[in-house]
Amino acid sequence: MTDLVLNETRDEVAVLTLNRPEKLNALNYALIDRLLAILDEIEVDGSVRAVILTGAGERAFSAGGDIHEFSASVALGSDVAMRDFVMRGQRLTARLEAFRKPIIAAVNGIAFGGGCEITEAVPLAIASDRALFAKPEINLAMPPTFGGTQRLPRLAGRKRALELLLTGDWFPPPRALELGLVNEVVPHAELMPAAFDLARRMLRHSQPAIASILTAVARGLNQSIAEGLLVEAEQFARMAPTTDLREGLDAWIERRKPGFDGSWTHIARPEEARRASSALDHGDTSNRPFMLGWKRQK
Repeated sequence: MTDLVLNETRDEVAVLTLNRPEKLNALNYALIDRLLAILDEIEVDGSVRAVILTGAGERAFSAGGDIHEFSASVALGSDVAMRDFVMRGQRLTARLEAFRKPIIAAVNGIAFGGGCEITEAVPLAIASDRALFAKPEINLAMPPTFGGTQRLPRLAGRKRALELLLTGDWFPPPRALELGLVNEVVPHAELMPAAFDLARRMLRHSQPAIASILTAVARGLNQSIAEGLLVEAEQFARMAPTTDLREGLDAWIERRKPGFDGSWTHIARPEEARRASSALDHGDTSNRPFMLGWKRQK
């Protein structure tokens, strides 16, 4: 049986490929379930620090939901369609949006319907100059169901999003860039190198810090600024006792490149950490061996 989602890890980056090229990588139920299962595995895999999501073949990232399968669910009633299609798709986009490792969509072709909604949900996206985007659900006499009525207005603004949602018109990569749907548009041959370059630029930093930023943005974006600031403070509080933050501060003070632990390991003796930090602030490095002792736990 053909793998519906290909999974290959290169240099701490998992490349996930939607693999139904003969169906323009349409999102049938089995593919969505498989992608969710792989994300669960990657989340706890310490050897993977970022994800690139793309589509198989030369034509499509994903043409959206599998209409034949969805139509069969609708024929069985709204409860079945809600359970099998709507809730499954919303589970996927919510998972992508809240994932605590960076996910980069490498949009290599058509991104219609659910494919566009995946692009809206992931934290980062790069589009090939051959990509094409659309919100065509209106042509089927239905609204988007994987989050498109909520995320696109937040990205593009209410009026610009409604134009796309209510007309179903396709739009090219430069328009997607203007709307904030993608971060960059590159020549088709440069798509995957550009995605890996973006991943590498993030992977030089502390993994817990990256997770904290992703969480703060995902949780705080749709709250009031006051509530969002509480989320931000909460994420800082989680980082404050970690060896990575101590290492980052020490490296900056000592004008050297940091060597992050990459885990949520905490400093074992906070009172000693405070004394060492104070000594550094006053230029006292006589206790240097002691400071190295608490800086990083192996």
